[in-house]
Amino acid sequence: MARPKNKSDLISLGQENYKLLNELVDSYSAEEQESDFPPGTLNRNIRDVLAHLHHWHLMFLGWYEAGMKGEKPEMPAKGYSWKTTPDLNLEIRKRYTRTPLSEVRKMLETSFHDVLNIIESHSNEELFTKKRYKWTGSTSLGAYLVSATSSHYDWAIKLIKRAKR
Repeated sequence: MARPKNKSDLISLGQENYKLLNELVDSYSAEEQESDFPPGTLNRNIRDVLAHLHHWHLMFLGWYEAGMKGEKPEMPAKGYSWKTTPDLNLEIRKRYTRTPLSEVRKMLETSFHDVLNIIESHSNEELFTKKRYKWTGSTSLGAYLVSATSSHYDWAIKLIKRAKR
């Protein structure tokens, strides 16, 4: 499916890619799920990838909360710019290093539903009208949500498949 351009497609592709991601993880044995990827990737294993997704959900939720109150969210995170996202992603990886995969999966499930609830609470117009909200700049709320959901899950699926070959 192409990049979502309406609420229905955003929900559908987000849910579908999230389901595919979980099915992919579940297709590996417990040992494979816990094993490290070959050298050369920032995220060292499945836990790191899922924790990355969870943390980006949390960051989006923070941006949304601040932005909808009329505040200017710190994006991508306090002390980071979009140019320094690799440094931020490294900090995210370090933050969850001691968190068991089972716990990360529960946290991801919760944050996934939190983001999905935001999508469901908005109309198509609210999601996909550019410049509707000051905090989203020249783009739409939906564009942020595509990046936080379906596109990010697709990235995770591809990374895990590549690393587990």
